[in-house]
Amino acid sequence: MRKYYLVTTEHLKAGLWFRDENDFRAGMNFVAIQAYESKVTVLAFILMSNHLHFVVEGRWEDVKSFIDGIKSRYSKYLNHKYGTCEFLRRNQVRIEEVSSLDEGLEKAIAYTQMNCVAANVCSHPSQYPWGTGPVFFSTSKRPGKRMESLSKRARIRLFHCCKVDLPPCWLVSDEGYILPESYIDVAFVERLYRTPNRMNYFLVNSSKAKRKIENADDHHPAFRDQVILAALPDLYRSLFGKQRFEELTPAEQIESLRQIQRRFCSNIHQIARVTGLTYEDAARMMDSV
Repeated sequence: MRKYYLVTTEHLKAGLWFRDENDFRAGMNFVAIQAYESKVTVLAFILMSNHLHFVVEGRWEDVKSFIDGIKSRYSKYLNHKYGTCEFLRRNQVRIEEVSSLDEGLEKAIAYTQMNCVAANVCSHPSQYPWGTGPVFFSTSKRPGKRMESLSKRARIRLFHCCKVDLPPCWLVSDEGYILPESYIDVAFVERLYRTPNRMNYFLVNSSKAKRKIENADDHHPAFRDQVILAALPDLYRSLFGKQRFEELTPAEQIESLRQIQRRFCSNIHQIARVTGLTYEDAARMMDSV
């Protein structure tokens, strides 16, 4: 029996799912491919630096196949690009049934969409490209090339696999990923909310939005993880004449954490993610400063 589910991966405490924009593009394409192959209907999703959220419709076993397939595809991609083995093996997944009664589905979609706002990445989901933020109640269609117009070589380059058989009408953006509106049930979600104002009501009243308001005085990172990650080699080189965190002495590692905090206004959670440390190790090192 097909039901609605909220699918969430555990927040990675050490390391990132996506280190740069090419990683995000690969993730976007893997979502589309796996949704098609697992026969689930994706209603909303978001790819964050260290975790994922999806609201999907389907049979439980297909939903499980969907998220396991994404993890498997992306693990192979990480291994090929970075030589990272079994990085996501212990990344736990939670699959929760969502009731279509009492506005449960509207709340789950709003919760998913608002993750980027709660993380201080942008001020509205429509400004965040790595998910369905720009998709609903849009006044203009985003341009893209039809899948059937791409050569086999172009598909292999974009999708990182040889055997991909996707609908010819799906659109690929100029940025190199399948546009979510090609496979998201946009019409269903817009009927569910009925109007843009009603959807915005659920967005600003979601638990993610309320948590951001309640914690307004807390220290939020000022830079995205990917920005800091790209800057770290230059930081290590300028300070210590070295390229990687692992090459630093214990004293240099502690000083580098202090510099990341000062230069990028990072909190301890972000410092742990971008350096690959556990939260406990990062906190212990920062306490020694």
